[in-house]
Amino acid sequence: MEVDKALIERLAGLARLKLSEEEVAEFQKDLGRILAFVEELNELDLEGVEPLEYITANRNILRADKPRLELDKEDALKNAPLHDSDYFKVPKVLKKQ
Repeated sequence: MEVDKALIERLAGLARLKLSEEEVAEFQKDLGRILAFVEELNELDLEGVEPLEYITANRNILRADKPRLELDKEDALKNAPLHDSDYFKVPKVLKKQ
């Protein structure tokens, strides 16, 4: 794949990035090196190599989910700086536009 200035500018546009000419040149070199490395990987003989799904032999080491009541409403609200009878009160963070 040819990594030219037009490709970098198209990728920058898709990512909504504004790049200077120096940055375009730098990304062009970097992407070219990355793609060259991937091409080297394509040359490896992988006949008989099993695909790696997990790095370790452990599949699911997490406990099973079991619904349970850990904290009742009163205990959850008792240390909150602001609350009413049922909910936490927090400052407004969204502004109308």
